[in-house]
Amino acid sequence: MDTAVSLKKTPLNAVHRAAGARMVDFGGWDMPVQYTGIIDEHQTVRQRVGLFDVSHMGEIEIRGPEALNLVNYVSTNNAAKLKIGQAQYSGLLYEHGGFVDDILVHKVDDDHFFLCVNASNQEKDYDYISTMNRGFKATVEFAGDRYAQIAVQGPRALETLAKLTRTNLAAIRYYWFADGEAAGIPARIARTGYTGEDGFEVYVAPDEAVKLWLALLEAGQEFGIAPAGLGARNTLRLEAKMALYGHEINASITPYEADLAWIVKMDKGDFLGREALAKQQAAGITRKLTGFEMRGRGIGRDGYEVQVDGQPAGWVTSGGPAPSLNKNIGLCYLPVGLAEPGRTIHIMIRNQPVEAVTAPTPFYKRAK
Repeated sequence: MDTAVSLKKTPLNAVHRAAGARMVDFGGWDMPVQYTGIIDEHQTVRQRVGLFDVSHMGEIEIRGPEALNLVNYVSTNNAAKLKIGQAQYSGLLYEHGGFVDDILVHKVDDDHFFLCVNASNQEKDYDYISTMNRGFKATVEFAGDRYAQIAVQGPRALETLAKLTRTNLAAIRYYWFADGEAAGIPARIARTGYTGEDGFEVYVAPDEAVKLWLALLEAGQEFGIAPAGLGARNTLRLEAKMALYGHEINASITPYEADLAWIVKMDKGDFLGREALAKQQAAGITRKLTGFEMRGRGIGRDGYEVQVDGQPAGWVTSGGPAPSLNKNIGLCYLPVGLAEPGRTIHIMIRNQPVEAVTAPTPFYKRAK
């Protein structure tokens, strides 16, 4: 049986296959992991401009006179601070303080919010928010099938996209967005991304995705544009220390442990998980997300045990090559007292302790 038959496909699936992409099952979606190679695609994004199909991501729309109240109740950041056309990174938490998901909240209007959520969590997130929508004058809509999403990322992203739109891209600040058009297609253009580079995430109707993708490839040709897969997306986000759900964050991890205290606004009023976070804040966290660099040969992959002084101390959440730094890096959870940079640790690789050292994060920061 062809397993690809049962996988969900983005509107660009045939384009990836025609381009010779290596496809994998990613959370039930048939997605390109690489085209020419992960390191090659990674460097293209860091130095020039890369194109990602992120249409598998989910969208949820919240509308109504109390849309803001509902958004603020289900998320950790303060959506009341958003102006129309502004976005914020936030957490969707369980009552016990662990993550349901990490989300992007966009304020389209005073009574309309647009959430971008993780692909494998979209149905769960929608059900959870809908269940919490008790007594709010607001409607929650599952909108994943209304949008395709294409990310244009890298130092030449603006010049590439500018060829296809009359929207003044330079005027869109980081974590702001504008509704306009691209390649003659109605589009929501957000200056957001998951790579640590400048760039845009463009939302269009699914049946227009192929047209936009091909137009972007043509527009970016002079800048050396190339499509990039999930492999490069992962190495890029890891260098920039951007959390991946199911790795750095999950139902048993809180924002404080994940080094995401900045997305928690305790002073905004009640929200899901607030009580649990207040208790943890008062007691202090016992474990913390920590960066490391490999000193020995090998890569610390997610789930590998971390040892300090020969004793089990934590686990790796993500690990891989850092092509921008020419070394192998990773993120792990360690007891707070062991989490400062410069400590020698060992990662258990094939039952052998391999030396690593804790390191400051993010590993990579683009020059402003």
